[in-house]
Amino acid sequence: MKVRTQQRCLILALETSCDETSAAVIADGRTVLSNIISSQISVHQKFGGVVPEIASRKHIENVIGVVDEALHTAGAVLQDMAAIGVTYGPGLVGALLVGVSAAKALAFAADLPLVGVNHLEGHMFANFLAHPELQPPFVSLVVSGGHTSLVHVREYNSFALLGQTRDDAAGEAFDKIARVMKLPYPGGPHIDRLAKTGNPHAFPFPRALTGENSFEFSFSGLKSAVVNFLHNAEQRGETVQAADIAASFQAAVVDVLTEKTVRAAQNNQVDQVVLAGGVAANSYLQRELEGRCRQAGIKLYFPPPILCTDNAAMIASRAYYQYLAGDLADLHLNAVPALQLGTK
Repeated sequence: MKVRTQQRCLILALETSCDETSAAVIADGRTVLSNIISSQISVHQKFGGVVPEIASRKHIENVIGVVDEALHTAGAVLQDMAAIGVTYGPGLVGALLVGVSAAKALAFAADLPLVGVNHLEGHMFANFLAHPELQPPFVSLVVSGGHTSLVHVREYNSFALLGQTRDDAAGEAFDKIARVMKLPYPGGPHIDRLAKTGNPHAFPFPRALTGENSFEFSFSGLKSAVVNFLHNAEQRGETVQAADIAASFQAAVVDVLTEKTVRAAQNNQVDQVVLAGGVAANSYLQRELEGRCRQAGIKLYFPPPILCTDNAAMIASRAYYQYLAGDLADLHLNAVPALQLGTK
């Protein structure tokens, strides 16, 4: 295996953990040269959620095309790369295997180092692409359809998990409530838009695990409370304002996320907070967390929407720092669908 030395360190990365097939080329961990995403939203929309078997098949169809387009857009060839990065977990096992297999084939064919990337770490590193001035240490709130975690990022390759959800992720709750309210998939953006015209104080939905010593989350009770409220209203023949339901539900989620995130930063004596993951694109979460951080003298960072959802640019950024640290994988790399933060 050859370790390339060149003026710019280029990383080609693949991301196939769920329903986006993505490939990207990043220079020096911070500059996006290309970020190609083939979305499957229209495919899965009629099912109201991601169908794993269909997602895997679509990844197989799309992966070579997005790699070719990523290299072409970046004005580079495979031999220009310093390494190949790939998401190997967490995610859907079949979807992950497509990306891992393609990355191993590319690394073997070009005699390049292979870097296995944790998808959640990639989400945090999306902020390095959007904010070149950002440096560790900071506390990161990673909030998506499958994960809700608070992480203390001490250094580029040193993480401490402070707390995570005990049951449903925040994004999963958004999608479930959206389905019950008969909103299109994916539900999170539709709830965000609907809530803009609603009253967030209309209904006192519960906030779980708000104790001062806990950085863990729970959203299953909130989800059940909203579902039961809607069901009971329907049984009684009552009409409720959908915008008020959306706003009150969203406020219940965001209140807990913001309170715990600010307290985690204060407890760990850091003055920077990083928002990451698909739910990081939620406008109410951005606004409320920014306000709470400002009051506490904390700087908040979050990426643009294209870097909130699953993408290979964030994986390439994370892979760059692993590559510099010599944290490489071999061709036995396998998918780990339940991969945890800070593990290999």
